Amino acid sequence: MSPVEAKQRIETLSQELKQHSYNYYVLAMPAISDYEFDKKLEELSALEKQFPEFLLPDSPTQKVGGEITKEFQTVRHRWPMLSLGNTYNQQELIDFDQRIRKAIGDNFEYVVELKYDGLSMSLTYKDGQLLRAVTRGDGVQGDDVTTNIRTIHNVPKKLKQGNYPDEFEIRGEVFMHLKAFERLNNERIENGEVPYANPRNFASGTVKLQDSTEVARRPLDCFLYFLYTEKQLFKTHWESLQAVKSWGFHVNEHNKLCKNIDEVFEFITYWDKERHNLSYDIDGIVIKVNSYAQQQELGYTAKSPRWAISYKFKAERVETELLQVTYQVGRTGAVTPVANLKPVLLAGTTVKRATLHNADEIMERLKLHEHDTVYVEKGGEIIPKIIGVNLDKRRPDAEPIQYVTNCPVCGTELLRKEGEAAFYCPNDEGCPPQITGKIQHFIGRKAMNIDGLGDETINTLYNRGFIRHISDLYELHKHTDELKKMDRFGEQSINNMLEGIEKSKQMPFEKVLFGLGIRYVGETVAKKLVAHFKTIDNLMAASLEELTTTEEIGERIAQSLIEYFSDNQHREQIEKLRAQGLQFVADDKEVVLASDKLSGMNFIISGTFEQFSRDELKDMIEANGGKILSSISAKLNYLVAGDNMGPAKLEKATKLNIPIISDAELLTMIG
Repeated sequence: MSPVEAKQRIETLSQELKQHSYNYYVLAMPAISDYEFDKKLEELSALEKQFPEFLLPDSPTQKVGGEITKEFQTVRHRWPMLSLGNTYNQQELIDFDQRIRKAIGDNFEYVVELKYDGLSMSLTYKDGQLLRAVTRGDGVQGDDVTTNIRTIHNVPKKLKQGNYPDEFEIRGEVFMHLKAFERLNNERIENGEVPYANPRNFASGTVKLQDSTEVARRPLDCFLYFLYTEKQLFKTHWESLQAVKSWGFHVNEHNKLCKNIDEVFEFITYWDKERHNLSYDIDGIVIKVNSYAQQQELGYTAKSPRWAISYKFKAERVETELLQVTYQVGRTGAVTPVANLKPVLLAGTTVKRATLHNADEIMERLKLHEHDTVYVEKGGEIIPKIIGVNLDKRRPDAEPIQYVTNCPVCGTELLRKEGEAAFYCPNDEGCPPQITGKIQHFIGRKAMNIDGLGDETINTLYNRGFIRHISDLYELHKHTDELKKMDRFGEQSINNMLEGIEKSKQMPFEKVLFGLGIRYVGETVAKKLVAHFKTIDNLMAASLEELTTTEEIGERIAQSLIEYFSDNQHREQIEKLRAQGLQFVADDKEVVLASDKLSGMNFIISGTFEQFSRDELKDMIEANGGKILSSISAKLNYLVAGDNMGPAKLEKATKLNIPIISDAELLTMIG
């Protein structure tokens, strides 16, 4: 490679890797696999060594981690959070072992640990209490996410008695268990929201939420694995792991002390197969020299310790034939393409289908043709996905796959809204899977919780012509004799079903609103809307501006509500449900206020505060008669501003001449 070509390649790789780092660490939406990232990084590192004159000061090879997000206070790490060197083959591990032996001799041990696929976290404890939790960030400084980390059950807020120092730091990994991920992702899909690709992304996205109440609803876990203190308390890493476990920290039970590299390989071989039986994702094994004295002797490079390395499992990948692409229609009308594959064994299970996400995936990224031979991978993804095409095996006469333009079920022309990846069928009142999906959602446990009804029963009742709308459920009592003539509809099961339907009329307004299945209106949003508007009539009459000034209601949700209520068929359904006795008025419990000093005043809280959390300030405002808005408008009376407030909010408030006050000034107003 000539110097000119090398310079250009170094610049291209640097730019690509910076973008991929941003996608991974900040957006929690990686565009390439870890393996691809590491290979690009290796290529860049090799080129920089060959052509050191082109090494950029901010090269990705000189950095650790990602960028700092702007939503949280930035904190400098007392001890830098370095990353580990990665390897994907055993020879490189043997080379690592030989380098260690050359430096410190043969008398040493390794500690091997599972490498969790999560979010690195540094916890600081003072006098036995959790003082601060900070993300890796760029390795030198990270985001203070203490309020969110306090919601994790397995992170001790206060330690039991022990011989721990007055102040210390402990490092670990925040992650989400697979079952929790599947459950929460299914909820997102039901609410018409974009699902996360894997548990790591979901955990990362959750930690970066500003609403700690929402974080608490998403079950996260945390394994701790490395202790930092001013004065060394232990001689080995293994001793420290046993100690921190006795102090009350959640330490993984599968760590192992190994006498040599052969025992390390046995551990790797075992977990390469056994990892599929864990309740959480791991993507490799971490190998550390056990003795702290030997660690110090081995030292560090600018980016990583010389005494540790991570062995990363390759994501399992197989080759198979694409038989056809089919399309599923969800209850919100979203059309999802699915690749139907020639059955193939992958990660211990037989795979027949793989996700294709959207039209861009089929026609732009993969450029799929009929009967292509495709590569299917199941790494950090729960659902297998197609990652590429073997072009050498493509048939000469194969036609490119075109995304459907009409609904595969009802034939209605599909729509695609600006800024969205998915196509939608707009025929929500006439498309069978949307109709049955909406009714199934309505009867669900989190909505109306109707006993005696299930998804299969709904399908049967729809196919036999008994139900076409949610309101038809409340007319089923008129068809008892006809139902008795059907298979699997005994007298007792019919009675249970009708009792469950009648009982559902007492469900509160927020459950009914959630049950209607309005796109983007999940459980939390439904509660916020009911608390703000009180009645369905107020909600149906609300303008876009009125909706967006409601707490946590953005323009996307507001627009969805307006579209829903502007449809006469939807309004007709609501009137029928109201006539049947369903609840469309908030069941307000009497609230005792501390004072009415802020009555009639609207507030927004933005930024971070030293003395109080944003939730505490919100509670103070509401306890004294004030109201919290979700966005800045002419209706806002005060913007309570802390550190690191978003510049866009500040600019908009200044333009509208809205008073900007501190938390201290707010306290003065309350008195």
